[in-house]
Amino acid sequence: MNATFEATSLLHTLFVIAIIAEAMTAALAAGKREMDWIGVCLLGCVTALGGGSMRDVLLDHHPLTWVAHPSYLLLTGGAALFTIAIARYMHKLRNIFLFLDAVGLVVFTVIGCNVAISLELPVVVVVASGMITGCAGGVLRDLLCNSIPLLFRAELYATVSIFTGLLYIGGLSLDWNHDGVMAIAMCSGLALRLLALRYGWSMPKFIYGGSIH
Repeated sequence: MNATFEATSLLHTLFVIAIIAEAMTAALAAGKREMDWIGVCLLGCVTALGGGSMRDVLLDHHPLTWVAHPSYLLLTGGAALFTIAIARYMHKLRNIFLFLDAVGLVVFTVIGCNVAISLELPVVVVVASGMITGCAGGVLRDLLCNSIPLLFRAELYATVSIFTGLLYIGGLSLDWNHDGVMAIAMCSGLALRLLALRYGWSMPKFIYGGSIH
């Protein structure tokens, strides 16, 4: 099996659920920008698989996930197109998709950390790999939609990914049970993200109103 999915079948199942959810939320973003169906499909694929692709290119880790598993392109593209058919009902599912997005963030983070660990890279690179995997797809989506990426806003998103990655690496460094460490890291990261959404927690903002000249 590809190194990305060495952990457990549960992690792989969560990964599939997460990429479907990411593709569907990306389709809604495409709809707000009045993209055609091809644009909807492409944005769904880029958002769902872009973080892992960027990670693999930066770490020279081949083949890319969607190259090794072309079915993921069909899955994410199909999910994006399916969203067009059910778009009128999507507002009723907002909370579910916020939850699935949070799940995707922590799952992608752990998967990204696993890839860097398998390449025996330094801890700081492992954490960065997790964050890129978790966050870069959303950045690509926002850039393609001409929006300020969520990663660069004050709310806790990248922070959650870093927190999850550090917990995961820390537990592994102590030789704790792998599945237990993975569960603790993902559940803790998920709880932090959901609490941040519930209570509006955010990082301090930098506001500069002066001249640079």
